[in-house]
Amino acid sequence: MAVIDAALEQRRLDRLDLAISQAAFDKAHLSEQIEQRVAALHRFADGRSDIGIVVSQHRLIADLAVGYDAVVMGADKWHQLHELRFYGGDQAAQRAALASLPEVAVAPRQGWSTPGEHRLWLPPEFAEVSATAVRAGRTDWRAH
Repeated sequence: MAVIDAALEQRRLDRLDLAISQAAFDKAHLSEQIEQRVAALHRFADGRSDIGIVVSQHRLIADLAVGYDAVVMGADKWHQLHELRFYGGDQAAQRAALASLPEVAVAPRQGWSTPGEHRLWLPPEFAEVSATAVRAGRTDWRAH
């Protein structure tokens, strides 16, 4: 919730949609859990008109971000955006995807650098929070 609230406030957004890809890169093992993940996010966002949940077939952040004023991600995802393998090794496709992004907001993640111009300012303890850790059993960060 801290990242969402920081993005809404610091980027002056009216609404933030949490997007889940049905076929996310490097997460094929999660495709069977998508209904559970979406249900958990709906419970998490319940009562918040400024949070939406979107399920998409798109895999690239650039494709998920089409039509939005901003895209919010963790620093780990920011670095993944710059990995050529996600663009089939095509540098032109990578450059085009990165150039197409709307305003970018990046939440700090422990072990990853965060570009200053895109950084969301959060208390340091939130740099450890990650969905991967939740899926691995970190229940105190789980959306209930």
